[in-house]
Amino acid sequence: MVDYDKTNARAWARQHFTGATGVNLPSYTRDLNAINEEAVRSDVLRTQSFGYHSTLLATEVAITPEENARITAIAREAVGPDFGLFFHAAFGTLEENIAAVKLAERAGADRVLLAYPPSFWPTSEDDIFEYTRAFCDATDLAVMLFPIPLWQFERVHPAGMQVSFVRRVLDAIPNIVAIKSEQGFPGIPGLMEMYHHFRDEVVISCPIEGDLIPLLSVIDIQYSGTSNTNWMSDYYPTALELAQTGHWEEAMEHWWKVSPARQAGGASQASTQTTGVLNRTTWKYQEWLAGYNGGALRAPATRVPNHVMKTLRGALVASGLPVTESPDEEFILGRIPA
Repeated sequence: MVDYDKTNARAWARQHFTGATGVNLPSYTRDLNAINEEAVRSDVLRTQSFGYHSTLLATEVAITPEENARITAIAREAVGPDFGLFFHAAFGTLEENIAAVKLAERAGADRVLLAYPPSFWPTSEDDIFEYTRAFCDATDLAVMLFPIPLWQFERVHPAGMQVSFVRRVLDAIPNIVAIKSEQGFPGIPGLMEMYHHFRDEVVISCPIEGDLIPLLSVIDIQYSGTSNTNWMSDYYPTALELAQTGHWEEAMEHWWKVSPARQAGGASQASTQTTGVLNRTTWKYQEWLAGYNGGALRAPATRVPNHVMKTLRGALVASGLPVTESPDEEFILGRIPA
């Protein structure tokens, strides 16, 4: 149970949406029939050890609401009460997301990243608003709104979620507490517009580390999430804290040093522009390079091309970041057998 309600969720978020949020993907047994509980536990503790304040328990993979709830319970037991756990509302329908968030809340999730499934095809802002309100009305958890071109809402408005729409959402839905502001991605227009209009009402998040560290020289943002920056070990929480505490020049030294990893990570997701789907197997491989369990994802799942593996591994080396010495063929098996 969370220690806030809808009447004070935004004040709670102002205190608890801080630092950086990583991403944890599920791990399965070798036969893919069950959750690898020890691997889940080890992975979330690794994210916490890197200095992240919270993590997203990603569900945009082949996983059931019940399995996600079990992962949430394992994670909560491992990291304790003060580490944030995001429920990822990325299941196939509104109804399934509502059922899943109720399970996740009971299991220990204390916040939500709201996604919109491929089965949802709005033709008006009213459609988007009603989906958003229906989900938020069904949970007591604090919810982060997530405007991004992935949803294809630009057929409704070029911004996907324009200022007047966000204004309507914030006025009507009290447990919307933050905005993961990626309208116009890969540019920053959505971030700057949301910051300009709404920074005094809700937490504004910039999840893109390549943008946020330089921008912290001119704007004040307390929180960055969610993103799989944890593949670069403790670099991002360290650089973010430096930039937020008066050591921006030192943060930028770190920022420049990891440029090879940043560029390789971005290039590895080039297919997103044509598929509208992130390659989560690539994210899983990136985690494995940083010491996480790794292991195969259930079908249907994307693959990681050999040349992408070599580029990602080499980029970590070039950036001076930790990288496993294990050969790539061990990735698919995972580090922790089950």
